[in-house]
Amino acid sequence: MISKRSLILLLIGLIIFIFTETAISPIKASIEPQVFSEDLFLSLENKSYFKTLNSGIKKKYIVVVTGYSSSYDETDDDPYITASGEFVKDGIVACNFLPIGTRIKIPSLFGDRIFVVKDRMNPRYYYRVDIWFPSKEAAINFGIHYNVEIEIIN
Repeated sequence: MISKRSLILLLIGLIIFIFTETAISPIKASIEPQVFSEDLFLSLENKSYFKTLNSGIKKKYIVVVTGYSSSYDETDDDPYITASGEFVKDGIVACNFLPIGTRIKIPSLFGDRIFVVKDRMNPRYYYRVDIWFPSKEAAINFGIHYNVEIEIIN
């Protein structure tokens, strides 16, 4: 038969295991963005979600959004040419987890404005969207925005 002391130690171990797993889970979940499918939105009764679904939005992600400029300390050896081979211009974003040419919206920061993935970032920044700005000062002033929802249009 199990002694009272063994039972208490077993319960303490179980409690520690449960709380450790619970504490670690949010850290694991924050490594990848949250993906929201159309099925989730179809189950909601909010008309604004139906409107966005009908406007061609295919997926939504929660990511970190930052800004960059064509300065030598932020880019490779040719800061004015994107990874797609095009010159930098307004509306370009760098992003590693979406294909080149993907069109996105960032509604909470830019409303209905459309950005196009034309550049890549350092590989250590995978689930991040970096918006090109014409000056380093503008990129710094934009700052870092966490938990931002982006919408994939195509």
